[in-house]
Amino acid sequence: MQTPWTPSTPTPLPEYPRPQLTRPDWLNLNGEWDYAILPKDAPAPKTFDGKILVPYPVESLLSGVQKSLLPEQRLWYRRTFPHPLPLSRAREPHGGASRRGAEGGGRALLHFGAVDYECSVFLNGRPIGSHRGGYLPFTFDVTDALVAGENELLVSVWDPTDTGLQQRGKQVLQPKGIWYTPISGIWQTVWLELVPEVSIESLKLTPDLDGGSLMVEVRVRGAGGGVRVEAEAFSGGEKISSGGGQAPGPIQVAVPNPIAWNPSNPHLYDLRVRLVHDGQTLDEVGSYVAMRKFGLVKDSHGYLRFALNGEPLFLYGPLDQGFFPDGLYTPPSEEAMLFDIEYTRALGCNMIRKHIKVEPLRWYYHCDRLGMIVWQDMPNGGRIDGETVAILSLILGFHRNDTRWLGRFGRADEAVRAEYRAELQGMLDHLHNAACIAVWVPFNESWGQFHAKEVGDWVKQYDPTRLVDHASGWFDQGGGDFNSKHIYVKKLKAPARGRRAFALTEFGGYSLKIPAHVWDETKKFGYRFYETSAELTDAYLALLENELMPLIARGLTAAIYTQTTDVEIEINGYLTYDRKVEKMDAEKLRQAHARLYSLFN
Repeated sequence: MQTPWTPSTPTPLPEYPRPQLTRPDWLNLNGEWDYAILPKDAPAPKTFDGKILVPYPVESLLSGVQKSLLPEQRLWYRRTFPHPLPLSRAREPHGGASRRGAEGGGRALLHFGAVDYECSVFLNGRPIGSHRGGYLPFTFDVTDALVAGENELLVSVWDPTDTGLQQRGKQVLQPKGIWYTPISGIWQTVWLELVPEVSIESLKLTPDLDGGSLMVEVRVRGAGGGVRVEAEAFSGGEKISSGGGQAPGPIQVAVPNPIAWNPSNPHLYDLRVRLVHDGQTLDEVGSYVAMRKFGLVKDSHGYLRFALNGEPLFLYGPLDQGFFPDGLYTPPSEEAMLFDIEYTRALGCNMIRKHIKVEPLRWYYHCDRLGMIVWQDMPNGGRIDGETVAILSLILGFHRNDTRWLGRFGRADEAVRAEYRAELQGMLDHLHNAACIAVWVPFNESWGQFHAKEVGDWVKQYDPTRLVDHASGWFDQGGGDFNSKHIYVKKLKAPARGRRAFALTEFGGYSLKIPAHVWDETKKFGYRFYETSAELTDAYLALLENELMPLIARGLTAAIYTQTTDVEIEINGYLTYDRKVEKMDAEKLRQAHARLYSLFN
């Protein structure tokens, strides 16, 4: 099954992968690599099975392999590249230019956007490093392992998928229902970057809308003392302010009369950040930031409402899994990634719940510039409750205490819990600068859930700039900012008023099969089925009119419909899985969604 987008160049996804920390000197290593699948404990291969197109998962059609990687196997990748001097140049909107790292020597960094799950990296036969975790980026300094001429890069990957307790999202070895095809190996961009000896490793950007300023914190690589951070802010190409101080900061940059970011005016300020020593610029990067704040406010009836920039805002949008039939976790192209966001926006939605997945940074960049608010899930691991518990929870409100008998959740081992916490913190750090993210979701429907109230409290303390949905859907432990409900099959209703805001974080799931546009003609999954597009549209509009809209007056502040697209045998999307067919009347949906916001106001 294919989407309308296929890679059109030998280097798929050629765009600079990190829009909020840009430099011009980099080399994209996506493209054809050699691959081999061997027993897990076998030595590195001397010959390879064929070619794989990176960064598509080995199970995907676009990888050119389309084979499952089993837990008792290991996937090997190999490619060569020339010594990275000089590197190619690239410029991005909201990026700006930076000084070439090649001048005066420097360091060569090898970046991986994401590799699922455990990998080791070798360069010219030399071990470079290893990494565990399928959703976060990692970097190795490979300067000392480079040789003149061609360099050989070798990567090995092991992935237990759902036979392990690691964070894995909705991947299973035997897909069915709401569980999908596994993703193994490299699935985000691989790239080389040349930086100066003393360089900016990361930025942490925290806007203060009320105070009209931006806090900039810089992690510096290779620095001794006496290094200064300088930052400049631009609006519409015009410099508006600057600030500076000793590294790593924080430093304050004034943003006079700030233009507040919101869905109707997603204004972004460009930034240039540099390191300076004795008047000489050591490194410079481009970035951007939005001036906005998220919170809760009480309305005149005493209900807590989601607030953007101090003003109540009703949030409505779809659950978004981020799967493609040809690339699985990896979008076929930048255009494919952008299409889903733009279609959601065209339907009149102002929010997306990114479900059980961390996307490439460019996805968040597009949400930032288009004004799409995001509820961000932590990918879940541990143990999944069976169908009986799911039915009891959805229909009868079955509840568990998640502070005891943690073996039920696959979290009895402290090492497993520690790995979850470390990856959760890693996700918060990695996505901190994404202006669009309003809410963190540590747990969903009890998957691998443990100590959710404690975890939610920690997230609030670690990132006080955002809200928290601590246990989305089931097994609410009384924490976080939201009383978060998933309601399928039965009638929508509001909970008793409490100290938290009421959010309907999953509902709907109305389904329609479109022949010739389904993953499997013999199987289907959904919560209510219809025979025609007209019937589905009418049912959807009736659900909003008769059940959802009355809840707004009773405190409902956000609602998330299942879902953007069909995914494998789930046929409950606004769009078919291949993105070729709209399943409902889009204009009627736009009008209904506009009515939701008008009722809130």
